Amino acid sequence: MAIYLTELDDTLTFPSPYEALYEPNGLLAFGGDLNPSRILAGYQQGIFPWYGPGEPILWWSPSPRAVFDPITFKPSKSLIKFQRKHQYKVTLNNATKQVIQLCSSTRPAEETWLNESMQASYIELAKRGYCHSVEVWHDNELVGGLYGISVGQLFCGESMFSLKDNASKVALWYLCKHLASNYGQLIDCQVMNPHLESLGAYEMKRDDFIQKLLSLRNKKTDLGTFRPQTLQDSVS
Repeated sequence: MAIYLTELDDTLTFPSPYEALYEPNGLLAFGGDLNPSRILAGYQQGIFPWYGPGEPILWWSPSPRAVFDPITFKPSKSLIKFQRKHQYKVTLNNATKQVIQLCSSTRPAEETWLNESMQASYIELAKRGYCHSVEVWHDNELVGGLYGISVGQLFCGESMFSLKDNASKVALWYLCKHLASNYGQLIDCQVMNPHLESLGAYEMKRDDFIQKLLSLRNKKTDLGTFRPQTLQDSVS
């Protein structure tokens, strides 16, 4: 069966995510630009950009989708024990630009898709109140974190980094804690991998994910808008 990809034009419109049905990895379209408004429009339809060096901008809507339920998420006993001992400090939206940059710079150059243009777009989305970060600190040093896009009560996780043991796991844990307390219903992690699965991610069919997205994208949650917020530092 021939597969035809849509080439995006100057408008911010996307093809239906269901058009990715016959492409095994969910590749849907190519081209366009990284205008923050275009990226946001994509997320609101379950579509995200990802491409490597020398490639055009590629847009994806994979099936199945890797997700976390923040309400039922449970950290491992070893992680709880670790945090009780080390007491990493966790903040929300306190260093979003640095988190995005570190998500890129801590990976080998040949492995990262988060180039300077992508970084600039997500930093602009943070200024507009759509991109959010969780930061993990040890002795006032940023040692881990994650960032993603809020679409109503859905959080679309983009990337994470860790410079010390368990720092990114702590970031995910506290993101789930915060979402569960502020009407967040689902975390999208895009594509499953062994690390996500080990943390408790599960897979959702594209149809189910899109229906969930449509039900959540216009509902309100509170993730802050570049407003520093210190989350609970200790484990109760």
